[in-house]
Amino acid sequence: MTSTTLNNGKIGEPTKGKIGVLIEEHFDQTEFRKFNDYFPKQGYQVEYISHLWGNPQLTFGSNPDNGEVEDHVVVTTEVNDIKPSDYKGIICIGAYAMDRLRYQASVKKGQKNQAPAVVFLRKALSTNKLKIGTICHSLWLLCADSDLLEGRKVTCAHNIICDVENAGGEVIYENDATADLVIDGDLISGKHPGVVDRFMEVFLNEIEQQETKQEVAGISH
Repeated sequence: MTSTTLNNGKIGEPTKGKIGVLIEEHFDQTEFRKFNDYFPKQGYQVEYISHLWGNPQLTFGSNPDNGEVEDHVVVTTEVNDIKPSDYKGIICIGAYAMDRLRYQASVKKGQKNQAPAVVFLRKALSTNKLKIGTICHSLWLLCADSDLLEGRKVTCAHNIICDVENAGGEVIYENDATADLVIDGDLISGKHPGVVDRFMEVFLNEIEQQETKQEVAGISH
């Protein structure tokens, strides 16, 4: 089995900018490996982001898909310390990581979820023209606050359909399955790791189309 560790939570040079990826324990290793290969080759640095609970860094492991935790990432970027506008796009990685990121140490009746990653995602979704990507189970993070999903067209893993629809999301279906990919404004969602290659291509295309529009608008003015 191949075992890999990303020691500084970043890979590639930010020639064209940075793609921020929210991550925690039990992340999807297929997506992790694909992100680390594809985006840097296209000129984008991948920067992994999490809530570090007051630590300078934390190490997270992937799902034990083959009976062993094969991939690890050492994260040094605290989600409380960054701005969504520092990135060209934000991706929520799949598997169980996003469920962990919506955890709150204390709660109050009637108060919206205050987990740092949820607070950050509220800011990211309200940042004009910033592309947000979700794949597989990662819509769990948006389910932490129905305001984040209400009326949005999305796709997701079959086993969280009820969660997503109860949070106000409109899941798009194709025949007897959820759609492979859905684009709803600045939110791009993918069904599961089996479509990660197409997801990455579409996500990057949405970013670069937006960049082109901004450049044209700048020239016209």
